[in-house]
Amino acid sequence: MSTSSAATPLVEMRDISIAFGGVKAVDRASLELYPGEVVGLLGHNGAGKSTLIKILSGAYARDAGQIFIDGQEARIDNPRDAKAYGIETIYQTLALADNVDAASNLFLGRELLTAWGTLDDAAMESQARQVMGRLNPNFRRFKDPVKSLSGGQRQSVAIARAIHFNARILIMDEPTAALGPAETAQVGELIKQLKREGIGIFLISHDIHDVFDLADRVTVMKNGKVVGSARTSDVSKDDVLGMIILGKCPPGAIPGPGAAS
Repeated sequence: MSTSSAATPLVEMRDISIAFGGVKAVDRASLELYPGEVVGLLGHNGAGKSTLIKILSGAYARDAGQIFIDGQEARIDNPRDAKAYGIETIYQTLALADNVDAASNLFLGRELLTAWGTLDDAAMESQARQVMGRLNPNFRRFKDPVKSLSGGQRQSVAIARAIHFNARILIMDEPTAALGPAETAQVGELIKQLKREGIGIFLISHDIHDVFDLADRVTVMKNGKVVGSARTSDVSKDDVLGMIILGKCPPGAIPGPGAAS
């Protein structure tokens, strides 16, 4: 979905700042995300991208700035607040319980019970099949412990868990790290499916090729500041490398406060 066809951003972060021990990890950073859009967040280690996103997910409390969800100011002080706004994070480690199957992972901590107070395995498996059918129709291994699944299948389970509980905003941290080409393509298909459902995705990545393949827009951070944002169709990979390394904003990008003059 293009930004012009959706006037109100799903998420808008405005002038966000946070310091650790007097060092500004994020300095007046602003970015937005629209429904059905993927925004890639790029920058060196320590650029501030993960810290900025952890403020959105409630892991860190910001020192200054505002967050708006659907145009309304949001109060996000902890991960529970973030979940209430439909914000879910899929970490690189995926945080799955390896020894149980997909359905048990989907309902981890939110298990369905029968009228007798026992686990309702049939209902959980049926709902797991439904959400996986929507997301990854080729997924068949519902009875296997997730440790026996491939990286791409594990990623499907983690995403299914997030969207089953009504996530509208997904934060994906290095989703294709340690995956082979076929599995990376599978995650790309999952992301396309989520976009079709109007879910907005922040994609944190070191892999510029990955971001160009998957993201509609890219925002680059350096030294805690936003260098600039651009539609991936308006800039080249070399342009974006120049933003990451030199903080140089190319034509076609909207400069931020961190752009080199």
